[in-house]
Amino acid sequence: MITHEQGQLLIRLARQQIETHLGIPPTSPVSQKELTDPALQQKRGVFITLHKHGALRGCIGSLTAVEPVIQGVQRNALNAAFHDHRFTALTVDELPDLQIEVSVLTTPEPLTYNDVNELVRRLRPDIDGVILKSPDGASATFLPQVWQQLPDAAIFLDHLCRKAGLAADAWRSGQLSVFTYQVQSFA
Repeated sequence: MITHEQGQLLIRLARQQIETHLGIPPTSPVSQKELTDPALQQKRGVFITLHKHGALRGCIGSLTAVEPVIQGVQRNALNAAFHDHRFTALTVDELPDLQIEVSVLTTPEPLTYNDVNELVRRLRPDIDGVILKSPDGASATFLPQVWQQLPDAAIFLDHLCRKAGLAADAWRSGQLSVFTYQVQSFA
């Protein structure tokens, strides 16, 4: 479990990575001592979401626990700011309007279901992040925060299928694997 204080440290760390990459001094530097916190050394999936004036400006992360939280924040902050293919690289001029959100994930678990109605019933809006995987390897995820824009489970799944490059109704086929996870989110 990540505390609120640790979450705020992760936001400062993400901002520091972006500022350093842009060649400007960090506004609120993180000390090496702060980075030794054992809770932040745990291997967890991490996503960094950037917003500018409330609009998405970048979002990249890792679903699986491949590295310690601190390293995931550092790597994904840079990727969200400079390597999200949907956006141009972030500029210094945008920093004052940039909001950073750090999401630390639980391990994704398979969600078993017998039919599409049960799938829709078993999903928990605002709680579950969802991963869809097709037999041919196409996959996509939405963090639990996406439920705020897409509160209807069927519409949520339609959009997630499109994100994976599938037909919007592919989730109705029963051929997709579904995984859920939860996040601790700090902004």
